[in-house]
Amino acid sequence: MTNITILLIRIALAVFFGILLMRFFYPQASILSVVGLIAVLVGLSYLTEYLRRRKKRS
Repeated sequence: MTNITILLIRIALAVFFGILLMRFFYPQASILSVVGLIAVLVGLSYLTEYLRRRKKRS
């Protein structure tokens, strides 16, 4: 898979789970909060990939 494909999949999953989590736990949350959560989820996915790859090299 190309990097763009992986990014699009991660964004799609982050949007789905971000909306689901915010509407379930904080139904009155603003759209800005949802966008922030989506950004955090995408960032965490890249962080965990970096940590996993770093651990494999060691």
